[in-house]
Amino acid sequence: MTASVSYASGPSDKPLLGMPIAELFDNIVGEYGDREAVVSLHQGERLTYRQLAERVDTLARAFMTAGFTKGDRVGIWSPNNLEWLVTQYATAKAGIILVTINPAYRVHELAYVLEQSGCRGLVLQNQFKTSDYEAMICELCPQLAGGDAGKLDSDKFPRLRTIISMTASAVSGIYNWDEFLILADSTSTEELALRQSVLDMDEAINIQYTSGTTGFPKGATLSHHNILNNGYFVTSTMNFTEQDRLVVPVPLYHCFGMVMGNLGCLTHGACAIYPSEGFEPEAVLKAVQQEKATALYGVPTMFIAELALPTFADYDLASLRTGIMAGAPCPVETMKQVNDLMHMTEVEIAYGMTETSPVSFQTRVDSPLDKRVSTVGQVHPHVEVKIIDAGTGKICQVGEMGELCTRGYSVMLGYWENADATSAAIDSSGWMHTGDTAVMDAEGYVNIVGRIKDMIVRGGENVYPREIEEFLMTHDGIEAVQVTGVPDPKFGEEIIAWISLKDGAKLTEDDVKQFCQGKIAHYKVPRYVRLSEDFPMTVTGKVQKFKMREISIKELGLEELQTA
Repeated sequence: MTASVSYASGPSDKPLLGMPIAELFDNIVGEYGDREAVVSLHQGERLTYRQLAERVDTLARAFMTAGFTKGDRVGIWSPNNLEWLVTQYATAKAGIILVTINPAYRVHELAYVLEQSGCRGLVLQNQFKTSDYEAMICELCPQLAGGDAGKLDSDKFPRLRTIISMTASAVSGIYNWDEFLILADSTSTEELALRQSVLDMDEAINIQYTSGTTGFPKGATLSHHNILNNGYFVTSTMNFTEQDRLVVPVPLYHCFGMVMGNLGCLTHGACAIYPSEGFEPEAVLKAVQQEKATALYGVPTMFIAELALPTFADYDLASLRTGIMAGAPCPVETMKQVNDLMHMTEVEIAYGMTETSPVSFQTRVDSPLDKRVSTVGQVHPHVEVKIIDAGTGKICQVGEMGELCTRGYSVMLGYWENADATSAAIDSSGWMHTGDTAVMDAEGYVNIVGRIKDMIVRGGENVYPREIEEFLMTHDGIEAVQVTGVPDPKFGEEIIAWISLKDGAKLTEDDVKQFCQGKIAHYKVPRYVRLSEDFPMTVTGKVQKFKMREISIKELGLEELQTA
């Protein structure tokens, strides 16, 4: 049936999972106990579901002995590893709200998250790349140096009591991992079972801080029901079974890793594979080959980096069947290469946001090729979406551009202790306003045009960066491109394209402009071209356009024209 207005609801022959994460976890362990649950290649460890359950229950009981009660918050600040996964499920079993902290955060940002969420505990990796996590927490809480583990008394963080290292720590006030696990001996399995029995699927179990372009991050608060079901339906849409083996190079602190990756595998008894602590393209391809992976996740920049490896052709990727590209708009050319060169004939595009657990749209295996490479697919099972005129709130006709809104089980409980921000994002009818500009066709396929705030208004013409980016990606010499706006005295805004070239390619600014002439409207041709390998990015691989804009304004000497 074709639609006339931009509204859709996701049908499904599978019901929602009506249980807390802990209950589903135990069910899966009972059914698939001897199957591999996780492989951490950089740690040289692999666990079956039964072995994972032993570690999870031990850590959950240790948290209980240490005085953590249902609803307490525990932060986790670490790159990808086995301990991250164990902590995710142990906190879910003990009813503790896991606060996922960006591994790229520094002292100021960490302090904000610990204070705003009221964390009682913090689990951390001692060090990763240039981040010395232990030194940073000691800077915030100097009392740790001479204190006893689990007895922190900080004026700045009055609720924070317990810091746990994922390995070992020389700081007396920080628990060694094994030392903390010994606490489990003082809490019985029956006491843990009793704790699990009072958990409710609609209770908060995860806080994820969204990296806004302005102001402080907001803590999107997600329930068992939110994230368990989203992980389940993402992988169900990919036709996952217990036979699937998924390589997860995306960070676990983000929904892509912990929901679509970890929970997506759990809900089907499948295996999650961590190739490295942080993203390393070669480690990803090695993991696929060695573990005979059937699925691979990544943001577009990750797939671009993998395809660009000089050794790419040396790897046997024939085991791959499916995967997801999400987190940012996917260049059509990249999608085609992933299909053809990486054997991911069933690769799917997903779209969503942290506040919606995260996925609201996903392409399907049987979607026509043009839809699979040019849209984010159709609405997710059990989810409603609509596209509205941001000025009037009216639902747009099919084909009209407007703001995307979503409603259903996946919408967050709200922003943690921030009622104003919550009411600004979720309206009285339960619709989450995404801030994204989108278009829906008559079959319900949606194209994300861009962020409303990313739209460039040049001389009264609305210019959507995505359209120019897609066009420039058709050039043989261009590997990646990002388009943003900069202030201009005549037109209000002008267009700048940041371009990364393929190895061996030689292009000038004039070459790029010449390539555009006569092929796209004159007002869409970039006024400025910046040839650069160095795109500012978040740790999840999302390009930070607001930073590109700031850098461009400074380099072009346009500071006096800046109004926003």
